[in-house]
Parts: sequence; C-alpha cells; structure tokens
Amino acid sequence: MVSPSYYLTLSAILFGLGVIGFLFKRNIITLFMSIELMLNAVNLAFVTFSRQWGELSGQVYVFFVIIVAAAEAAVGLAIILLLARNRQTLNVERINLLKL
Repeated sequence: MVSPSYYLTLSAILFGLGVIGFLFKRNIITLFMSIELMLNAVNLAFVTFSRQWGELSGQVYVFFVIIVAAAEAAVGLAIILLLARNRQTLNVERINLLKL
C-alpha cells in the first residue's frame, strides 16, 4: 500500500509546477494550463485526505472543483479564442484591453 505522504508530495510538486508556470510564462494558453494543473493538484490532496480519513466529503469537494474547472475551461477558452482572433497574439504582455 502506498503511503499518503507520497500522494501529498506529488500534489505539492504539481502545485509548485503550476505556480512556476503561472508566474514565469507569458503565453495565455500556458497560464491557463498552469491554473488547471494547480486545480488538479488540490484535487489529488483532497482525495488523499478523504481516503486517509475514510470520509467522502473530500471526494464531494473534488466533484465540485471539477465542475468549476470545466466551466472555467469553457469560458476561458472562448475568451482566449476571441483575444487571439482580435489581437493576433496570445502573449499576455502584448494584450491590452483598455486600448482599442
């Protein structure tokens, strides 16, 4: 049986990679993927604690986080497509919505 500390370590590593990707990348698609990676890292921690304590509440939270992530993906990708079509770039530094 695998120890829960391994899962929590993996969750922390994935969350750290998501934070690093969010802070240092300038492509909006990469930022979006980094946010999704952080959400999945939190889901892994929720499932680990839920399994360790024998409660289902952590898995219910994971279900709701997945629903929110799916809604975020749908809305976020639509916004990204509109920005790419109108501004011809996906670089965050070059997109300025206040200027027309």
